[in-house]
Amino acid sequence: KVLDRLPRRFRIRLCNLEFVVEGRPSAKLLRAQGLDPRHDTLYGLYQGVPLSERSSLEPPLLPDKITIFAEPLLRDFTNPDELREEVRLTVLHEIAHYFGMDEDQIDDLGY
Repeated sequence: KVLDRLPRRFRIRLCNLEFVVEGRPSAKLLRAQGLDPRHDTLYGLYQGVPLSERSSLEPPLLPDKITIFAEPLLRDFTNPDELREEVRLTVLHEIAHYFGMDEDQIDDLGY
Protein backbone atom coordinates (compact mmCIF):
# COMPACT_ATOMS: atom_id res chain seq x y z
CA LYS A 1 0.00 0.00 0.00
CA VAL A 2 2.89 2.36 0.78
CA LEU A 3 4.33 1.93 -2.71
CA ASP A 4 0.93 2.33 -4.35
CA ARG A 5 0.49 5.67 -2.59
CA LEU A 6 3.84 7.09 -3.61
CA PRO A 7 3.53 9.98 -6.04
CA ARG A 8 3.96 8.71 -9.60
CA ARG A 9 7.09 10.82 -10.16
CA PHE A 10 8.84 8.82 -7.42
CA ARG A 11 7.23 5.45 -8.09
CA ILE A 12 8.40 5.34 -11.71
CA ARG A 13 12.01 5.83 -10.56
CA LEU A 14 11.97 2.72 -8.37
CA CYS A 15 13.88 0.55 -10.84
CA ASN A 16 15.98 -2.51 -10.15
CA LEU A 17 14.90 -2.38 -6.50
CA GLU A 18 13.79 -5.38 -4.48
CA PHE A 19 11.60 -5.18 -1.35
CA VAL A 20 12.06 -8.00 1.15
CA VAL A 21 10.50 -8.77 4.53
CA GLU A 22 12.67 -10.70 6.98
CA GLY A 23 12.22 -11.71 10.59
CA ARG A 24 14.92 -9.68 12.30
CA PRO A 25 18.36 -8.29 11.57
CA SER A 26 21.27 -10.52 12.54
CA ALA A 27 23.78 -9.43 15.18
CA LYS A 28 26.42 -9.31 12.44
CA LEU A 29 24.27 -6.96 10.34
CA LEU A 30 23.58 -4.72 13.33
CA ARG A 31 27.31 -4.50 14.12
CA ALA A 32 28.05 -3.70 10.46
CA GLN A 33 25.64 -0.77 10.78
CA GLY A 34 27.44 0.47 13.90
CA LEU A 35 24.70 -0.76 16.23
CA ASP A 36 24.95 -2.77 19.44
CA PRO A 37 22.92 -6.01 19.02
CA ARG A 38 22.22 -6.09 22.79
CA HIS A 39 20.46 -2.72 22.76
CA ASP A 40 19.72 -1.66 19.18
CA THR A 41 17.68 -2.96 16.31
CA LEU A 42 16.57 -1.95 12.83
CA TYR A 43 13.12 -1.71 11.35
CA GLY A 44 14.42 -1.39 7.83
CA LEU A 45 17.60 -1.25 5.77
CA TYR A 46 18.52 -0.01 2.31
CA GLN A 47 21.41 -1.82 0.62
CA GLY A 48 22.69 -0.65 -2.72
CA VAL A 49 24.02 2.33 -4.62
CA PRO A 50 21.78 5.40 -4.24
CA LEU A 51 20.47 6.92 -7.46
CA SER A 52 22.44 10.10 -6.74
CA GLU A 53 25.71 8.13 -6.88
CA ARG A 54 25.06 6.00 -9.96
CA SER A 55 26.71 6.31 -13.32
CA SER A 56 24.67 5.87 -16.47
CA LEU A 57 27.77 4.24 -17.97
CA GLU A 58 27.90 1.53 -15.29
CA PRO A 59 24.38 0.52 -14.29
CA PRO A 60 24.11 -1.85 -11.30
CA LEU A 61 24.02 -5.52 -12.19
CA LEU A 62 22.09 -6.67 -9.14
CA PRO A 63 19.00 -4.99 -7.74
CA ASP A 64 19.25 -2.71 -4.75
CA LYS A 65 17.40 -4.05 -1.74
CA ILE A 66 15.13 -2.62 0.92
CA THR A 67 14.56 -5.01 3.81
CA ILE A 68 11.79 -4.53 6.34
CA PHE A 69 12.32 -6.43 9.60
CA ALA A 70 8.98 -7.73 10.86
CA GLU A 71 9.86 -8.96 14.36
CA PRO A 72 11.13 -5.67 15.80
CA LEU A 73 8.19 -3.81 14.27
CA LEU A 74 5.65 -6.27 15.66
CA ARG A 75 7.35 -6.21 19.06
CA ASP A 76 7.54 -2.42 19.36
CA PHE A 77 4.17 -1.51 17.79
CA THR A 78 1.39 -3.74 19.12
CA ASN A 79 -1.39 -1.33 18.13
CA PRO A 80 -2.34 -2.14 14.50
CA ASP A 81 -2.73 1.54 13.52
CA GLU A 82 0.65 2.44 15.03
CA LEU A 83 2.22 -0.58 13.32
CA ARG A 84 0.86 0.44 9.91
CA GLU A 85 2.15 3.99 10.40
CA GLU A 86 5.62 2.80 11.43
CA VAL A 87 5.82 0.42 8.46
CA ARG A 88 4.85 3.34 6.21
CA LEU A 89 7.51 5.58 7.76
CA THR A 90 10.14 2.85 7.58
CA VAL A 91 9.48 2.10 3.91
CA LEU A 92 9.55 5.82 3.04
CA HIS A 93 12.76 6.26 5.06
CA GLU A 94 14.51 3.48 3.14
CA ILE A 95 13.21 4.75 -0.21
CA ALA A 96 14.69 8.15 0.66
CA HIS A 97 18.09 6.43 1.08
CA TYR A 98 17.60 4.86 -2.37
CA PHE A 99 17.14 8.36 -3.78
CA GLY A 100 20.39 9.44 -2.09
CA MET A 101 19.20 11.25 1.01
CA ASP A 102 21.24 11.05 4.22
CA GLU A 103 19.85 10.66 7.74
CA ASP A 104 19.69 14.41 8.41
CA GLN A 105 17.77 15.09 5.21
CA ILE A 106 15.37 12.25 5.96
CA ASP A 107 14.86 13.48 9.53
CA ASP A 108 14.05 16.94 8.15
CA LEU A 109 11.25 15.32 6.11
CA GLY A 110 9.91 13.55 9.19
CA TYR A 111 10.79 9.98 8.19
